[in-house]
Amino acid sequence: MTIPNILIVDDEEGIRDLVEIYIKKEGYNAHKAANSKEALEKIKTSAYDLFIVDVMMPGLDGFGLVKEIRKFNDKPIIMLTAKGEEYERILGFELGCDDYVVKPFSPRELAHRVKALLKRTLPGDKQEKTLKFPRLVIDHIARKVEVDNQEVSMTPKEFNLLYYLASSPGRVFTREQILEAIWGYDFFGDLRTVDTHVKKLREKLGRDNGPDYLSTVWGVGYKFEVPQC
Repeated sequence: MTIPNILIVDDEEGIRDLVEIYIKKEGYNAHKAANSKEALEKIKTSAYDLFIVDVMMPGLDGFGLVKEIRKFNDKPIIMLTAKGEEYERILGFELGCDDYVVKPFSPRELAHRVKALLKRTLPGDKQEKTLKFPRLVIDHIARKVEVDNQEVSMTPKEFNLLYYLASSPGRVFTREQILEAIWGYDFFGDLRTVDTHVKKLREKLGRDNGPDYLSTVWGVGYKFEVPQC
């Protein structure tokens, strides 16, 4: 079994070292970078299964780093910040991060979040089926989505959300159910996190050029609908 590699990016050496200790306690390989420039250099030469990124760093900040990572990498990203403003959380999710932890934080909790994310994104023994719909194919094993035979890039959370909804066509899921299933029962985000990800999925599925697979059920949540062709 391959041991997951985690990259910790924070300009505070004490934070990097503390997180490293708890990541290693979970049995993962921990790697460290003091800033975004160093992180990008490491990412170009080594493969990582998850990134822990601080927001407030000199030079290119955490948001900028997430944006750069998402240009060529879809592995999970957890953001660390000393600020807890709602707009920052939403911006992070829109850029492609998967979870958000506010400083000061419990390193044990952070390690738990890392474990939960890896459990949902790393290949496992369970062989899920490929879902096929008009214009749309969702391959769970390859974690690949194709629209009109063209592969569409998605973050781990976007893929998990789409597969979750598409696995039960016509079923209505509340935002609370979606948060628990995709982000985990201990996720501290708000319900608009779901709305943000659904919006991104709709854009990537090309709702302006074809059927809208993700339907809003007002006052309740969302459901996946198979278009009638």
